[in-house]
Amino acid sequence: MNDSEQHVITVSVIDDDPLVCQAMSMILRDYSQGRVSVVSTSTDGATAVRNADSEHPDVVLMDVAMPGIDGIETTRRLRALRNPPHVLILTSLNPSNTVERSVEAGAEGFVSKTDAPEDIIRRIVGICEGTPQFNPASQRQLINDLSVQRPQSRRDEARALLDTLPSREREAVLLAAEGCTNAEIAGRMFISERTAKAHLSSAADKLDMGRVQMARLVERADL
Repeated sequence: MNDSEQHVITVSVIDDDPLVCQAMSMILRDYSQGRVSVVSTSTDGATAVRNADSEHPDVVLMDVAMPGIDGIETTRRLRALRNPPHVLILTSLNPSNTVERSVEAGAEGFVSKTDAPEDIIRRIVGICEGTPQFNPASQRQLINDLSVQRPQSRRDEARALLDTLPSREREAVLLAAEGCTNAEIAGRMFISERTAKAHLSSAADKLDMGRVQMARLVERADL
């Protein structure tokens, strides 16, 4: 048996429900065949950080919904320690954005409280081997969150680009995107057709886009 096989993974369990802490500790003890040892349990974030700072567990199983410091902020504080533990979020994955916010805070994986004991232990072992651990529910939520946020991000980026233009050039670009000709833009803006064309040309130079591309930009901005 080599050193990696002999190493016992130390785990700290954090959940505001003491019964969950007790149940998870029993699962890890009874199903890990000695590969996992629970060094402590905590029912609040502040205690979890103090324990981790002194005990240096390999992995923290972290509940999200807790009074006071929630699991995501606790994760951020744990990952800022000198010897930070790996963090597996222990959750039912509600509310939305839990996955993305947890990853941003430093979590490396997710397990559900209803996952099979063998799956929970496998993810604990996997995270110590450097492999991010996402159960199917967390993968689905991350995909859903990204599918909602990506269009919004593209819209915000498009609006920011349009906002770099002077107001009259921006107005001309918006009218052009509606399908207005230079003459129609001039009439709507009470300017000469030559000035309308100049506004569009200047905007195109600033954005490094042609007229069709600018129309697509306005479309993405959803104005």
